[in-house]
Amino acid sequence: MPRSYSHNYRSRCIYHITLKKAPGVAEFGSLCGEFPDAVIARSRLGAIIEKNIRLMPDFNPAIKVLQYCIMPDHVHLLIFVTSVLDHHLGNYIGKLKVNIRQNYRNSAGVDLQVFEDDFYDCILYRSRSLDTLYKYIRENPRRLAIRKAHPDFFRRMNHLRIGDKNYQAYGNVQLLDNPFKEQVVVHRNDSAEIRELNRKMWLHTAANGGVLVSPFISADEKKIRNDAETDNGRFILITNEPLPERFKPTGRDFELCETGRLLIVSVNLPGELSRQTCVAMNSLAATICADICFHSHYRLS
Repeated sequence: MPRSYSHNYRSRCIYHITLKKAPGVAEFGSLCGEFPDAVIARSRLGAIIEKNIRLMPDFNPAIKVLQYCIMPDHVHLLIFVTSVLDHHLGNYIGKLKVNIRQNYRNSAGVDLQVFEDDFYDCILYRSRSLDTLYKYIRENPRRLAIRKAHPDFFRRMNHLRIGDKNYQAYGNVQLLDNPFKEQVVVHRNDSAEIRELNRKMWLHTAANGGVLVSPFISADEKKIRNDAETDNGRFILITNEPLPERFKPTGRDFELCETGRLLIVSVNLPGELSRQTCVAMNSLAATICADICFHSHYRLS
């Protein structure tokens, strides 16, 4: 995955790292129990992964593992680099992968690449809440249990409560839980430099597991969405049109919803796109990108 071009990956920082299972490798665990008490029972490979995660500080004492979650097909790591590293963070992630592969080969007699190439990273800037990120990682098994028990939650909703209002929505509601959501809005007065900085930030977010939130009205905003889609980006699309009972998205929106990469939320202000409507849609996008929007603050009914 592309790294953030403007960030020094040797610097003191908190990172959310995601490692995805390589094809053909045994699952790292299985879901046990039901919502809200679901947990992931470790497989042999999952136990090896956990052991090596706990040993990461041996690579460099500046590396602190604040939290981790081992899911059946991916791993979340919350890493705090407390002082400047000798090498790029990717060197230490690579060493973790090598050690897990060697340990699994010695234990199971199977020599396979355990993880996909590279890794996904999101950087915890001051504007983001560490507590929110802890909660997001901790509740991964809970969200998996919800998806299995209530697949209907991931299609159409008449009363999705965000903040103090109800909205119609269609798609993957759990995108609201993602702690790395970025509002995509291009202002007419933005300089070329600001537009390019924002473009790189938004595309890095999309390529590394975050969510882009916007009505995607202007040509520049649509271009951001198109480019992000090629990197398997995920989106919350704000629309002014109502979502009637038999509503189904069409074309690429339908495909994105079916693969869990899109949530459509309606402000229900049909008609011509007035300034008031655009303000309402962008205001909702800003609310969704704030920490207050996590699932403890929205309700499905």
